[in-house]
This record gives sequence, C-alpha cells and structure tokens, in this order.
Amino acid sequence: MKQEPKSAFIAIVGCPNVGKSSILNRLLGEKIAIVSPKPQTTRTRILGVLTEQDTQLVFTDTPGYHKPKTKLGEKMVKAVSAGLHDVDACLLVVEPKGEIREAEQTLIKKIQKEKIPAVLAINKIDQIEDKKLLLGRIAQFAALYDFSAIVPVSAKDGSGLGDLLDELKKLSVPCEHFFADDTLTDQPEKVLAAEYIREKLLIYLEDEIPHGTAVAIERFKEREDADILDIDATIYCEKENHKGIIIGKKGEMLKKISTGARLDLEKFFQIKVNLKCWVKVKEDWRNREGLIRNFGLD
Repeated sequence: MKQEPKSAFIAIVGCPNVGKSSILNRLLGEKIAIVSPKPQTTRTRILGVLTEQDTQLVFTDTPGYHKPKTKLGEKMVKAVSAGLHDVDACLLVVEPKGEIREAEQTLIKKIQKEKIPAVLAINKIDQIEDKKLLLGRIAQFAALYDFSAIVPVSAKDGSGLGDLLDELKKLSVPCEHFFADDTLTDQPEKVLAAEYIREKLLIYLEDEIPHGTAVAIERFKEREDADILDIDATIYCEKENHKGIIIGKKGEMLKKISTGARLDLEKFFQIKVNLKCWVKVKEDWRNREGLIRNFGLD
C-alpha cells in the first residue's frame, strides 16, 4: 500500500566551520556544498534535496553566523536569518567542546522567535576520546531550548548520521513533494562549477586571500562532437599581489587549483572536463554592491 507523501523544509544553521556543509553532503551522499578548514566557506543559501521512499527533506545550508566585517559578510548573515523563515524545522550544528558562543545563543533566540521545532547536532565527536564529556555539552544546550532531539554525530566518519536522519524525518508533515524524487539540488550547474573552483582556493591558499576571491563562469558548454565539457572561469581577487600568489611561480598554484577543481568536476558531472582559469583584480569587491550582485552573492 502506497504511503502518504511527507515533506519538510529544514534550515541548517550554526557558527562558521562547525561542519554544516559536511553534514549536508553526508546526508545527501553527494558533495553539493563545498567544504574547507577555513571559516565562512559557505557564502549563500544552498538547497539540497533528499528523498527516501515517501519522505522528502529539503535542506537549506546557510552561511556560518558571524559578526560581519564587509558588505558581503552582512549579506551572509542576512541569509542565515532569511533561511529560518518559512521552514518547517531547523538543524542547529555545534561543536562538542567549549562554551556556548554568543552567536549560538542569538541563533537559538531566532529559532524560538520563529517557533519552529529544532534538532541539535553535536558534530565532530570523532575528536572526543571520552564520550561521557558529551553529557555536559548536551545539558548546556538543553537548558536553553527544548530541542526535538539532540544527536552527537561525526560528519567525518559518518557516526550518528543515521540517527540524525531518523530524527529529521520525524519533523516531516503530510505534504506532496515539492521536487522530483531524483532532484539533488536547485543550484545551477554554473554555480556548482564556480563553487568547486572556490573550494580549491580556500584549501590551497593561506590566510585571508581566498576570502577575497570570487569565481565567475564565463563558458559552460558540452561539445557536440565529443563527450567533453568546456568550462572557462575567471577568478577575481582584491589585490594585485594576491593575483600573483594565486597564479604562483610559473603558474604552478593556478595549475594546482585548476587540476583539483577539474578532477572534482569530472567526478560530479560524470564527463571529461576541459577547465581553463584566468585571474583578474577587482579591488575591494566585497564592499561593492554592484560586484557582489554580479557574482551572484546578493
């Protein structure tokens, strides 16, 4: 007997670098959100869709909640607040150690204001040898909000993610699915390609440089006479000396970035990719509304 379809829109929120995107990728079984050890990797809301039998969960992965220093940062923080509107539930992701951050307290207040059920995921438990220490962490957050469930997980090794998914499914309500059952994300292919390139910038470049970069896809076209996808991309940075660092000695760094991105793109799109990257300077673009909008980050 066919069961009644159920759905839930779930916002994933948390501080920078707690593993929100890693959890989303693990749940979906595909990398649709880039990840790196650096904070503020996610810049815009990313939608991921998971459909299992009668239940469809639509996840919105939001930027890390932080104190903004640029106009781009302000837009990222606004994206988090917007992500909590018109959703059925929320997944708050935190780390297993330390005091509750001011930003996390603010997020909990926003969840309370929206009056939506929330699940707490305590990520990175693979970093904790004595799992009994998690009891104190659970008590910390349980005192602040009546979470539907609190689930210790590890996006790195997959621990607890099955339990987390079970708890999230409980938040679904009888409703027709909003997306086709084979949908993975609403992200355009060009956006995914740009994000894969930016991920390599974050991984291979040091300090603040990668946060001052943006990627624009100038060409994205499959050849008619061969199974090859041609992608031309421009990497924008804020300073001339940053351009030199991105390109590297004899172009070695740019080649490393391009090669890493190309391999990931070929794996995702299941086709041979011909990727060409150029680097240009747009000074202080993170504080220029027009450029932020042109890069699709508004």
